[in-house]
Amino acid sequence: MAHTADKFLLNRLSRASLAVLVGIAALCAVLGEPLTATTAAVAAGVVVSGRSFHPGRELRPWPVVQKLFLATLILLLLTSFWTGPWALSHWLYGLALVVFALLPRSLATLITVVIVVLAMAAAHWAEGIADRHQMVSALLLTILLSAVLIFLREYKTRQLAPLRRTDELTQAASREYLSADLHKEIQRSEREGTDMSVIMIGLDTHASDNDPDEDIRSILPRIGRFLHSQLRDFDTYYRAADLQFLVILPGIATQEAITRAETIRKGLGTLLETHGMNLTVSTGIAGLNIGDDADSLQQSAANALRRAQLQGGNRTQAYSTWAPVTPPQQRMEGPAP
Repeated sequence: MAHTADKFLLNRLSRASLAVLVGIAALCAVLGEPLTATTAAVAAGVVVSGRSFHPGRELRPWPVVQKLFLATLILLLLTSFWTGPWALSHWLYGLALVVFALLPRSLATLITVVIVVLAMAAAHWAEGIADRHQMVSALLLTILLSAVLIFLREYKTRQLAPLRRTDELTQAASREYLSADLHKEIQRSEREGTDMSVIMIGLDTHASDNDPDEDIRSILPRIGRFLHSQLRDFDTYYRAADLQFLVILPGIATQEAITRAETIRKGLGTLLETHGMNLTVSTGIAGLNIGDDADSLQQSAANALRRAQLQGGNRTQAYSTWAPVTPPQQRMEGPAP
């Protein structure tokens, strides 16, 4: 619940920040301050392209777009040292938190150090500003407080990481543990000489005429419960992507995995129809072969699922044959009676 609350609060904060930044940009444009107006507009772009603003921003090209906005923001702040050493001084106070949230720690540290050094150099040469030393002290104090907040957040994340084994929305195992758990299952299968298969399950969102995001998110808990009811006690399933799940089936050969995948696919299709969703489900199956590791087995199942969806969806596809296991079925129109 705490993780869900964090995402909810971050989403509301992002939307409030966007409104404030757009207002600042418009006001500064009217008052004839183009540099500040441009900086506010670019900062609004950083907010809009972030995943806290919308979950879909995790997908390409949004992460790249956000980094481009951030790079532009940093360049604008550097420009302010030439146009006037404190023209954008208030924007510098939050820079450390932003760069550490969006960039790798080493790069964020480098950018923060460069900004602080340039600010101190600009203050040294700006003899006409009486309170320049107080401004530098305020900036250094803000950077220190930001560092404390970053440390506390990292500490909290590491402390809670072992407790977040499951996705709170679907109760599927967290994707962070997928590769490690799959590696262990592959080692056990090779050690005991048994079969193993994986199933990648994906919703064919392209088959819908409407944007399915909100409706699908409301039914994801039911999808998670359905998958849980269809698996054995020692099978595991993971939320591999926003609308994709991966199931690990120890001791199951490819042919039996195909049968199980068909049962799951049809059951999920019925579940979606019952809730009035004009969506279909596809599955991709990959069996463990000699030389496979966790990454290659996941990739094989993902490729099989992608092949099934490229062929129209609503079908099961085995990676080893590249032949559709089930023919495409006519999709139901409208909600189920």
